[in-house]
Amino acid sequence: MPASRKSLQLKQNSASLHTALHIGASSVSMMVAERDGKGTLSPVDFLEQPAPLASDIFRDGKVSLSTTERIVSIIKGYQKALAELGYDPHDLTRAVATNILSEATNHDTVMNRIRIACGLRVSTIDDGEMTRLIYLKTRRRLKNLPAMQQDTTLVVHVGPGNTRALLFQNGKITRYTSYRLGTHRTREALEGSHTEGPALNRVIREHTSGNLAQIRFDYSDVAIDGIVAIGYEIQSVAPSLIKKGSASPLKTLRQFTSEAATLSDVELVKRFQVDYQTAEGLLPALEINLAIAEVLKQEEIHIPDSDYEQGLLHDLLVSQELTGTFAEEVLRSANILAERYQSDIAHGEHVGSLCTRFFDATADLHRLTPHDALLLQVAAILHEVGTFITARAHHKHSEYIILNSEIFGLDRLDVTIVALVSRYHRHSGPKLEHPSYAALGTEDRIRVSKLAALLRVADALERTHAQRVAQIEIKREAGKLRVRLPGLEDAAVERIAMESKADLFEEVFGLTVVIDEDN
Repeated sequence: MPASRKSLQLKQNSASLHTALHIGASSVSMMVAERDGKGTLSPVDFLEQPAPLASDIFRDGKVSLSTTERIVSIIKGYQKALAELGYDPHDLTRAVATNILSEATNHDTVMNRIRIACGLRVSTIDDGEMTRLIYLKTRRRLKNLPAMQQDTTLVVHVGPGNTRALLFQNGKITRYTSYRLGTHRTREALEGSHTEGPALNRVIREHTSGNLAQIRFDYSDVAIDGIVAIGYEIQSVAPSLIKKGSASPLKTLRQFTSEAATLSDVELVKRFQVDYQTAEGLLPALEINLAIAEVLKQEEIHIPDSDYEQGLLHDLLVSQELTGTFAEEVLRSANILAERYQSDIAHGEHVGSLCTRFFDATADLHRLTPHDALLLQVAAILHEVGTFITARAHHKHSEYIILNSEIFGLDRLDVTIVALVSRYHRHSGPKLEHPSYAALGTEDRIRVSKLAALLRVADALERTHAQRVAQIEIKREAGKLRVRLPGLEDAAVERIAMESKADLFEEVFGLTVVIDEDN
């Protein structure tokens, strides 16, 4: 990277450099970017080398030793380049691996090998971050297509192991679904069929028919105006498929897919200038995207002509900083789930508002993060969804419903925490005899206890479901958390509720909650 090294050397003293490493399904890549005074990130250098990670996982269920050592060798090469430029090769801003690595039986061994050989702690991209990354890509795409901000647009990401779909209506996310359907997962599943040429497209359709039927059902109640396809393989051939800034008619994509089926992997590599790992997943990517567009009765499909991997690395550097609009999308997803189970939306939102007041007033005690505050808001919205099944023991039903639901932007750990906090909004507090709670690590169990304690006292002030508490003043003194409710003439109901719900708060924070008279 001689030319890029020169630019780095010129800029290293004038801007903050950030590095992102991604161990992907078919390659290992790294981006070096610099952040200017306004906080904008600009790529300075990009490196990428192929590695058959997905092929190993979906063929053998584990990562081979040769692939592991290739990944280590690539990372060491990148680290050497950084060291030559005077940067700490072990101090990367982000170092992550594709979430399909978690499906390998030896994923811990692979992670340990990288840590020992390269001195890096690599984390696996979880479902929550993957949706955040798709959101970032989608936001850029919709920004470039202003007309689609006013329509109903489905964004489909066909990844190596899973497909995710985000429904945007008037520029807002209104639905999120995921499917066990991916490019390399499909390719390796069909290896035993020994099918070649155009017949392979038919076999792919047959293999994916169950997921395609589910996608059709999941979106049968909405009129979709446009579909955007993003993904490593399909974006790698976008320049050959579409003109810059335009959409591909389905007739063109169908013909393109049929022609690709007649080419061998070697010919695909030569024709489209991709590596062999990408070539292996190309035909499934094309056929799956085509099939989804067809079952949803679309006439064309929008495909970004930008480089997928470079965009991913850039987004990795900013995805954890998302606030504002992204948090609004998470809460909107929670509200949609609450509406689906006929929960009292006004009650949930008011409890959420009260949670915020208690969260802020006790920040020095709980030392939780803004992300924890978001999880508390989601739990407030969803804590009574279990009443859809029955009012009796509805807190347990709430836990079950939430654990078995998708909430945009939240990974499985987040969802588990939300489910447990919702469960503990009434009756028993956290106990190790509760399986989901016992399965958490110590730190996460503490988080659940803190968040549940806050939710319980907030919910006590909304016992009537009538939003009676419009104002609240909170102060601490001598082992007590004193709460005053200006404008509320009679707080008898709230006091009775607080007596039964504030026990966990006192156990966790050592403070007795007292509702004072409004004099």
